[in-house]
Amino acid sequence: MTRLALAMALKDVRLTLFRSAGLVQALLLGLLLVFMFSLSQKAGERVSAQTAATIFWLASAFCQVLVFNAVYAYEETAGQRLGLLLAPAPPAAVWLGKALAGFVLIFLSQLVFLPAAAVFLAQEPSGLLAEGLAMLVLADAGLAALGSLLGALAQGQAARESLLSLLVFPLLVPLLLSAISVFAAVFGDVPPGGVGSWLGFAGAFDAIFLGAGLLLFRFIYTGEE
Repeated sequence: MTRLALAMALKDVRLTLFRSAGLVQALLLGLLLVFMFSLSQKAGERVSAQTAATIFWLASAFCQVLVFNAVYAYEETAGQRLGLLLAPAPPAAVWLGKALAGFVLIFLSQLVFLPAAAVFLAQEPSGLLAEGLAMLVLADAGLAALGSLLGALAQGQAARESLLSLLVFPLLVPLLLSAISVFAAVFGDVPPGGVGSWLGFAGAFDAIFLGAGLLLFRFIYTGEE
């Protein structure tokens, strides 16, 4: 299972970086969101830390949708889903491989979004960098686990991008709320309830959807009942 997952993750990352426009679209959309919001501010006006954190994580969420549409489309467009199902590994290996690829691609996108938010939204880290990094990992893991599960469900649909968006965003609200609260603290605002509680909340979200992915993916991807 692990070998297939790692091989699939490496393949999807390579295809997305060098042969697909999916990541480029995600980067352009995220950067456009940051830039357009910066234009709504008056000259010399500083965006609040809460708002800057919200823009950053919204860009990451839109990136998630585009990334997982891309990584699941590779096998669908080439008619290779049956080959994956016949591989000597459980279907959950496909979910894990796609999730790992999505995690890497979302993280790479955020390496662009974060400096853009700092520059265009006039933000500076004021502390809590370790907590911010922990939340980045936890939130990206949740984005990857949920995106990989629902990305498979959206394949084969005529408007899969719209379907994936409709499914993902309501479920992402708890995770995004946690991530925004912690990043607002990194940028200078003190979140209600403390940073530790938000990190624990994100960890619980990850545990739920990691378990759901392992248990439910084979029914979604194979069509079993």
